[in-house]
Amino acid sequence: MDRRAFFQQAFRNTGKKIVAVCDAKVSRQAAHWIRPPHALGELEFLLACTRCGACIAACPHEVIFPLAARLGISVAGTPALDLLNKGCHLCEEWPCVAACEPAALKKDTEEGAAGWPTPFARVQVDTSACLPYQGPECGACEGSCKVPGALVWDMYRPRIDPEHCVGCALCREACIVEPSAIKIEAVARAVDAS
Repeated sequence: MDRRAFFQQAFRNTGKKIVAVCDAKVSRQAAHWIRPPHALGELEFLLACTRCGACIAACPHEVIFPLAARLGISVAGTPALDLLNKGCHLCEEWPCVAACEPAALKKDTEEGAAGWPTPFARVQVDTSACLPYQGPECGACEGSCKVPGALVWDMYRPRIDPEHCVGCALCREACIVEPSAIKIEAVARAVDAS
């Protein structure tokens, strides 16, 4: 290996490490909010998003909101989903994605079955709070999910199938238990460091 190739390889490896460290930092920070469907990985998203608010205005169900400045200048004004209070309706035409001119929200080339987005949140049923697990019948969340096979019923009890669930939280919106028996958290989407 000549000197030039050595330095090229060293810079390439250093660049990959810097990207990996930055991605790890923003991914840890991003665990506190959930990005809209079809969002790029967090680092790519922050670099692409212009904070124009077009996706927020385009959401017909008002599920997308801008993050507050107190969370940091790097994320202030960027869109996140309010899935603790409302579910993402997985609109057929994806108006939030269509409104995003800088393509921070971009239809996946590797979408899940039937064109659903890759998961943007992780959803679980809290069996200690869910009524059917405690004895009484409920069924409030039954039929609330648009994604086939994501919310399944076993012996009159709801269960989330992580192989199908994209994290829309429509089941959480339908849940009548307070606090909700449906728990939700962000899913990290890593950046490709190559």
